[in-house]
Amino acid sequence: MTQNDGELDSLVRKRIRALRVAQGWSLEELATRANVSQSTLSRIENGQRRLALDQLVTLARVLDTSLDQLVETASDDVIISPRIDAAHGLMRWPVKGDPGISVMRQRMTEPPPDNPSRMRAHPGREWLVVLSGTATLMLGHRRFRIETNQAAEFPTMLPHAIGAEGGPCEILGIFDRDARRGHQRDSDGDSDGSSDRGSGRGSGVGGDWAPGGPCP
Repeated sequence: MTQNDGELDSLVRKRIRALRVAQGWSLEELATRANVSQSTLSRIENGQRRLALDQLVTLARVLDTSLDQLVETASDDVIISPRIDAAHGLMRWPVKGDPGISVMRQRMTEPPPDNPSRMRAHPGREWLVVLSGTATLMLGHRRFRIETNQAAEFPTMLPHAIGAEGGPCEILGIFDRDARRGHQRDSDGDSDGSSDRGSGRGSGVGGDWAPGGPCP
């Protein structure tokens, strides 16, 4: 057995035990559900018994997971550094598990636009949390005040815009694939020379996540 095989073997055993504990099950209860003896299950968890494929399939099913997830190798890319867009005051983090998800951090200093024509609408959903300060979310005909540590989630087919209230605020937003594409289309559409680039909205001020600048 190679070192990598030994590490995977140990990882699978730890996963079985961790999943059992997360379910609140004793050795006896999981053994009963998986139709194996308690001593066999104990030896599997403790590394005293060889892992058999048929037992792993059964244990994965009982523990509400799949064999692929049970034997998945550990990722080396645990720490992810942000991509900095200094020109627009943005920080973005890629989500390796789902490339369709985009995470972005932005500092805002101005309130959202008063003109409804500057509110954006596109397919998708957005989730955001205010890290510091207070934000104002314009959503359709409604206005929401979001305090530090409060979050908001909404369908982006509703016309929306966001900005600061009473001073600068920092926001962390999560966009699904459709919302990210919608912001990209908004950015691409600013081509008439009178886009938001000249208004300062692309540098961290009120708006819909700097639509005049690069999109997450």
